[in-house]
Amino acid sequence: MKPTHQDLKLSLIEASKQLSTQTVMFHQAVAAYLGLNITDHKCVDFILSKGRVTAGQLAEWTGLTTGAITSVLNRLEKAGFICRAKDPGDLRVVYAEPVYSQLHAIKEVFAPLNAAMLDLYSKYDQDQLETILDYILHSNQILRNLIEDLRKPAAE
Repeated sequence: MKPTHQDLKLSLIEASKQLSTQTVMFHQAVAAYLGLNITDHKCVDFILSKGRVTAGQLAEWTGLTTGAITSVLNRLEKAGFICRAKDPGDLRVVYAEPVYSQLHAIKEVFAPLNAAMLDLYSKYDQDQLETILDYILHSNQILRNLIEDLRKPAAE
């Protein structure tokens, strides 16, 4: 018997929860493999996605204090994944930048995932891939909104 629309929605919720858990566990394993904690690992991800960031930007995106971010950056710099560089236009601004020559371990650990995902995507046609992408983009926006809501001070 074909599942109902409601059954499919409930299955999607359950599958999404499982995907979220597996994603967290994967990134925890990656962090451990790289000798990092998961927060440091995801901060490297932010830095790589932007090219360079300030401690204040990382604090804003992660919800961590600037003091905690300073500790993250110290650990990442010690591990060789990032360096700090002053903005030549404003020496008060310090950026965390990736040290691309030191990122081979990160590339190696993600290569099997990238290959497996590309293989998975090849099973879907153009329309299906567009639907999957739409789902992921909207899911990301929902999560960003919920994060923002959770970070708001409680109403008095």
